Amino acid sequence: MNKNELIAGVAGSAGISKTDASNAVDAVIDAISNALASGEEVRMVGFGTFSTAARAASVGRNPRTGEAIQIAASTRPKFKAGKALKDAVNK
Repeated sequence: MNKNELIAGVAGSAGISKTDASNAVDAVIDAISNALASGEEVRMVGFGTFSTAARAASVGRNPRTGEAIQIAASTRPKFKAGKALKDAVNK
């Protein structure tokens, strides 16, 4: 499922226009992104938890030349599925 299919599904199940559904989906994605960027955790009971994890700097290798390269430290988004979501997937 891509974003357009998600928007169509939301519009159909909520009985709203695709434009309104698109605005709603974009607003949810923006809210989650902004919360994660500010270091907050987003918990959606029954669905799951969005959080961030720190990734330490490391040394990697260029696969073509074998030369060592520095990989900078970064923060990555993380998602842990909730019990209701796990149960729905494993029906």
